[in-house]
Amino acid sequence: MSQFSPRWPICLLIVGFLLPECATSQDSSLEVLKKIVTLTEVVVRNNLNVPDFIQRVQTDTSFYKAFKNLHLIGYTALNDIRMTDKKGEVRATLQSRTKQDVHDGCRTMQTLEESITGDMYDNDRNWNYYTAELYAGLFFTKGTICGETNIVRGNESSLKGKSGMAKNKEQLKKLLFNPGAKIPGIPFIGNKIAIFEEGQSELYDFIIDMADYKGQNCYVFRIKARENLSRAEKGQVVINTITTWFNSRTMQIVARNYDLNYDAGVYDFNVQMEVQLTEFQELLVPSLIRYTGNWHAIFKKKEKGIFTATLFDFNSKQWSAISNQ
Repeated sequence: MSQFSPRWPICLLIVGFLLPECATSQDSSLEVLKKIVTLTEVVVRNNLNVPDFIQRVQTDTSFYKAFKNLHLIGYTALNDIRMTDKKGEVRATLQSRTKQDVHDGCRTMQTLEESITGDMYDNDRNWNYYTAELYAGLFFTKGTICGETNIVRGNESSLKGKSGMAKNKEQLKKLLFNPGAKIPGIPFIGNKIAIFEEGQSELYDFIIDMADYKGQNCYVFRIKARENLSRAEKGQVVINTITTWFNSRTMQIVARNYDLNYDAGVYDFNVQMEVQLTEFQELLVPSLIRYTGNWHAIFKKKEKGIFTATLFDFNSKQWSAISNQ
């Protein structure tokens, strides 16, 4: 009997048709603004204007504006903060439901429900954990705050005249809203966060892909530290990955994930974050923020925190304070 099955010609025919497709099914790379950017095959087929896209990523303000929009609308939030020890055992928790109301250009927040365990607070109701205090500073409103807008152009966050928690909040905002921009005032990190600039961009791969994200067709822009870095180069890396999903039709940011870690000797941190955005009428707003991370500074206890903020029931826009800038 022949060693060749009658099916072989059919198989060879199928392979013959598939090989040309496999030969053209590959990623492409090009240099844009002195950066090597990898495009997946689906992006190449969509004829994306890559230089414009990269420029948009670097100059985007819509993400920052989405958070500022929260100062102009009412909403309800579910807050979940958990502090754990080195073994992952929960030491303190805070779960609450808060509601922000906006009237006559002023916003206030009330706590509808709250449950606290462990040593989240001291006897004077001061925060025992830096992570929880930072969360509260970003998402809990005290008293009445008036006269805010959502203008971002020419209104970038500044560290001038700020210290302590106020300074740390501004540094976090810069990292969240403008990933890849320089952040002054963080010891030992210097320009290591400026991943788009010469000297740092060489440490990263820049990849553009397309994928579905919760029913939306999106361009996916992924920045990740190169796998073949030397030990010295790894010491220059703070941002491991940043992944951003852009709606392919509107080019609005749909979601962004972060993975960062650094060990400066006198302090170290390892943080992962996920932010999802949604639309309330004509406004882009955050709907979900997840954080998992630990940090440790010399002379302070090591902290590991997990928090989730879920925002919904958006209402009562203050049109007079809303800007497209």
